[in-house]
Amino acid sequence: MTQRLHLVFGGELVDPTKTKFKNVEDIHIVGIYPNYQTAYDAWRAEAQRTVDNAHMRYFIAHLHRLRDEQASDAPTEELG
Repeated sequence: MTQRLHLVFGGELVDPTKTKFKNVEDIHIVGIYPNYQTAYDAWRAEAQRTVDNAHMRYFIAHLHRLRDEQASDAPTEELG
């Protein structure tokens, strides 16, 4: 069975309608999770914790799509 890793991260955005971070060095890495459900639970906890700050956003990144170069939905560009 394929392992499907998910990264939960977030931070303060320049504009709450966009996805550009105010300060990349201040991005909060919540963690890497072995399945979507646990990632979603972590995302939800952080989103609720910061609900009073309209500029704060958390995201779930599907790491398994980035590392699987054979999958058509996850192409990567070779360096060099």
